[in-house]
Amino acid sequence: MAKSAVQALFSPQVALKPGALDLVNTAQYVALSVTTVQKLVRDGDFPAPRRLSGRRVGFLVREIDEWLEARPVSTMLPPHNTGHSNRPGVKPQPAYSAE
Repeated sequence: MAKSAVQALFSPQVALKPGALDLVNTAQYVALSVTTVQKLVRDGDFPAPRRLSGRRVGFLVREIDEWLEARPVSTMLPPHNTGHSNRPGVKPQPAYSAE
């Protein structure tokens, strides 16, 4: 058996969740644009970035998760003009009935 195959069998692979994300990955994580995240931070409506080193900042994943959980539940599905299947003429439907 080749050494790399043996290492693959006996080396534990641990998937670590990142503790902090840069601006681009933060925007992707919360499904918003970079510009929207920047505006929310400026307005005090999103967790502020933390200084990670002299020239690097990041957003704490824990704080982002808490912010996401605090968002109000929406009764509407995402607009028809978002996502990969931008189909003209399709109107948004309520996610559930209030009845």
